[in-house]
Amino acid sequence: MINVVIADHQAIFRAGIAKILAVEDDLRIVGQPASIQQLLVCLEKLRTEVLLLSTGFTSNVAEIVASAHQYSVSVIILAEISEPASQFSGPGIKGVVYRSVPGSCMVDTVRRVARGETYIQPHGDLSGDPHHDFVGTRVRDRLSDKEIRIMAAVVRGFKNRDIAMQLYTSEQVVKNALRNIFDKTGVSDRLELALFVLHHRTLAQATAAVQLEPESRKRKRTAVPAFEDDVKPSPATVN
Repeated sequence: MINVVIADHQAIFRAGIAKILAVEDDLRIVGQPASIQQLLVCLEKLRTEVLLLSTGFTSNVAEIVASAHQYSVSVIILAEISEPASQFSGPGIKGVVYRSVPGSCMVDTVRRVARGETYIQPHGDLSGDPHHDFVGTRVRDRLSDKEIRIMAAVVRGFKNRDIAMQLYTSEQVVKNALRNIFDKTGVSDRLELALFVLHHRTLAQATAAVQLEPESRKRKRTAVPAFEDDVKPSPATVN
């Protein structure tokens, strides 16, 4: 059994990766720390073979990697698409993949690292699967540019209010657009949507290419309603 700890700054991403890994008979999630202090406790107290560490989780990746190395825990760095994988190296780092990597590639990387191998995902390569992603391509072609942007924001953990700020629109427009996205992808909630994207490399590539401003900068601006004519108002709510 391979014990895995997932350290990421976005709860929806942690939950999504946990669900992907947990269905594998040889993988077990033993911790999902939400802070550096919790992560250090996990490394000290829990028997862990592999740590999935997002670069967004801490500004001092080297310190966490050093702590993991002290407890003989191999680290897989979850990098942002803007970060070249080559910049992450050192004792304890056995793998580097991008956060939008398909689930199958994530599972394979964890197993490789647990066996003592090293895997560095080439920058710009989000395929993780040699076969063409027919389902993902078909869904992507049905989505508008605005819907792909909203989907990217959901995968990265943005709330409806923050997405509205990104698009200079209203929360109701975002909620209505999410309903359309759910219908087109066949999912029922935000977590399922994140999992769907992680499972399909075409959608992973499309969402990874979306540039979103940091939430702190967006909150300083006033959202101006837009796209109101694109989606008809709905009385239902998508939280």
